[in-house]
Amino acid sequence: MARMRIAITGSTGLIGTALVRSLEADGHQVVRLVRRAPRAADEVEWDPKRQRVDADGLAGCAAVVHLAGAGIGDHRWTDAYKKELRDSRVLGTAAVAEAVASLDEPPRTLLSGSAIGFYGDTGDRPIDEDQPPGDGFLADLCQEWEEAAGAAVEAGVRTVYARTGLVVSRAGGAWARLFPLFRYGLGGRLGDGRQYWSFIALHDHVAALRHILDTETLHGPVNLTAPTPVTNREVTEAMGRVMRRPALFPAPAPALRIALGEFASDVLSSQRVLPRKLLDSGFTFAFPRIEEAVRAALAERG
Repeated sequence: MARMRIAITGSTGLIGTALVRSLEADGHQVVRLVRRAPRAADEVEWDPKRQRVDADGLAGCAAVVHLAGAGIGDHRWTDAYKKELRDSRVLGTAAVAEAVASLDEPPRTLLSGSAIGFYGDTGDRPIDEDQPPGDGFLADLCQEWEEAAGAAVEAGVRTVYARTGLVVSRAGGAWARLFPLFRYGLGGRLGDGRQYWSFIALHDHVAALRHILDTETLHGPVNLTAPTPVTNREVTEAMGRVMRRPALFPAPAPALRIALGEFASDVLSSQRVLPRKLLDSGFTFAFPRIEEAVRAALAERG
């Protein structure tokens, strides 16, 4: 990839932090969008809820990577938090897309976050980017999230929706909660364990984002998942083997519904998602299998 100026929202999150580190290590100039007055030359102010972006700060950027959004599993899905989830994604994406479209010379690419929640519960059927949207809160949210980038699409900017699966990492996200449980021998399957989990190693996720930035033929939805999705039972067995701990404490579906509320339906749903567009465009996964992804997470930098 030629050296570029790249703007990033969500630069302090799990994926954003790793992406910034990777880009800067290769000499790219990263501009961070921050929700406060800028304190450095590489910062640009934005306010996603008020849909304000200092568009001048995006001038000269070859790409904008939009990763910001409230954590899906950080709180119970009360009506108030569901509104926070929606606003942080839909309003923020619309603000970024409109800022990009407003420039006389807009960035060539808008790479906007999305999620495989778009597909809803698909059972054990292998699916790819051609699958229509599913049902449920997350599926509806993902549709609105992607549609919010419409201003950039209309302005002729190559727009990609990175439909992310479960990122395997110790540093954050849903998987970070699993590692301590298995470390202390408290891990186990969730529900009956037959639901498919479409995972991706953090290393591969960052590499895939960079591949998308550098591959002009990619546009629209792109699944960021490993090519070998596995069931929750298989995840549990792999975690136990790699961490050399028993995995004897299943969490029954009724208990999950009590503990997690509406979010439990998504923990228990099944999505066997394949990264067809990435594979067809020549991307190679470093950690395509679940045990490899878990071992990579254990070896992550602090």
